Amino acid sequence: MKPIIGITTSAMTSPRNGREFGRFFLERDYVDRVIVAGGAPIMIPPGADAETIGPILDGLIIPGGNDIDSQLWGEDTHPEVELEYSLRTQTEAAVYENLRPEAPVLGICYGCQLVNVLEGGSLTQHLPDVLGHDGHRGDPIQEYRIEPETRLASILGTKARGKSWHHQAVNRLADGMKISAWHEDGTIEAIESTAGRWFLGLQWHPERTDVEESVILFEAFLAAVKQAKEVRA
Repeated sequence: MKPIIGITTSAMTSPRNGREFGRFFLERDYVDRVIVAGGAPIMIPPGADAETIGPILDGLIIPGGNDIDSQLWGEDTHPEVELEYSLRTQTEAAVYENLRPEAPVLGICYGCQLVNVLEGGSLTQHLPDVLGHDGHRGDPIQEYRIEPETRLASILGTKARGKSWHHQAVNRLADGMKISAWHEDGTIEAIESTAGRWFLGLQWHPERTDVEESVILFEAFLAAVKQAKEVRA
């Protein structure tokens, strides 16, 4: 059987009746990438029972989204922040906590940031304050330098390309994580676990970047999921 990959979803105002957070949604690219790479995706809505869902997953993808509440790491909220639906974040935290300890996790943009925060790290709330430009929020294809002797280097080599859409990024790195890629302006673009479960967090969006690296990344994630499943069996 194909491995079960959970993908969390967000919420928006329903265009049908105007109900706030009345429609759950997920960009189709995530689902398509998982299917092509050999997984069986299931979508996890805000409010889902994490204690039931977490243990049945072979792997988890936390996709892009809005901004994480800075109270989670003890800072006041920056005026440029657009908060993610709080029930989504609460559900993801609970699913993450209830995963099998060996189940791999792929975090993309918001997902990369969230795992870092859940593990005790912090974020830069508005990159233009630090960089003096807003060049990461405009859907360009960027190039990233990959740190040698990292999991990401074993997957892609020395460089990666991706489309970027973010104004926040990892600041204080959580314990048990290391930086695996940078933008030339010093922005952290990828992190990964050094112990425990297989985790890779990417600040860019491989699901919507049509380059070879994107295919390889999802294949590597599914390979890690399948390996963990075989070991467990």
